[in-house]
Amino acid sequence: MKTITAKSPHDSSFSFSRRYFNWKKKVEDDDDNEEEILTFSSSSHFSEEAKEAEELRIPVASRVSLVPPPRKKLPIVSVSKLRSALSVFGKNTSAYRSGLGTRVVGTLFGYRRGHVHFAFQEEAKVSPAFLIQLATPTSVLVREMASGLVRIALECEKKMGKKGVKLLDEPVWRTYCNGKKCGFAMRRECGAEEWKVLKAVEPISMGAGVLPGNCNDNEAGSEGELMYMRAKFERVVGSKDSEAFYMMNPDGSGGPELSVYLLRV
Repeated sequence: MKTITAKSPHDSSFSFSRRYFNWKKKVEDDDDNEEEILTFSSSSHFSEEAKEAEELRIPVASRVSLVPPPRKKLPIVSVSKLRSALSVFGKNTSAYRSGLGTRVVGTLFGYRRGHVHFAFQEEAKVSPAFLIQLATPTSVLVREMASGLVRIALECEKKMGKKGVKLLDEPVWRTYCNGKKCGFAMRRECGAEEWKVLKAVEPISMGAGVLPGNCNDNEAGSEGELMYMRAKFERVVGSKDSEAFYMMNPDGSGGPELSVYLLRV
C-alpha cells in the first residue's frame, strides 16, 4: 500500500480532504498496477454540518408573516363626506316626528253655544300639531269641569289597509267624557279663525276666561261669548297607538284637573 505525503505547501490541505473523502485502491489484474479512486462519503462530517445548517435556516416568509400589516388611514376627504351624510340623515329623520315634546301648550276654546275645540302646540307661537273639534257643547264641558276632575278619552279604529299613519293624524275619534259617550270628534286643520283665537291667547301661559266679542264678529252674536282655558300639559307616549296629555298644576300639588287620552284600537 502506497504512502501519500504532502510534496508542497498546497498539499497540506490533503489532510483536510482526507477527513471528508475516502480513498480506495483498485487492483488491475493485467498490469498489477494500483489505482487510487476518490469517492465521496455521504455520511461524512461535512454532510452532517450541512444538514445542521439546513435545519437552522429560518424561512424568510415566516418572519415576514409575524409582522402585522400597517393599517390604512382613511383620507380626510372621505371622513368629511361621511359626517355630512350623517348630518343630512339626522335632519331627514327629524321631519317624521309629530312635532310635540314632553311639555306642550294645551288650549280649550269654543263659543258658549258652540262646540269645543282642543289644540296642542309645541310652543305658543307655532301652529298646533293636534287640533280637534269635539261634539260636546262648550257649556256642558264647562259644567263638568266646575264639578271636579274631567277625563276625556278619544278612540279611533286601527285600519288594516293603512299603515304608517301617526296617531295624531287620525281624522275621526269616538269621544268619552268621564266615561259617558259624547259623539264623535273630528280632526281639523288650523284655519284663519282658529289661528286668530290662538294668537289672542298667546300671551296667556295659564288661565281661563272670556275673549272680547270683537275677536270674531261674525260668530259672537249667534253663538255667544268665546270661552277659553289654557294650561301646560305633560305628554306621555305609551306606544304608537296610545298617548296621554295631563294638565300640569302651577303649584305642583294634587292630580291633574283635566286629562286627555288618545287610543287606537
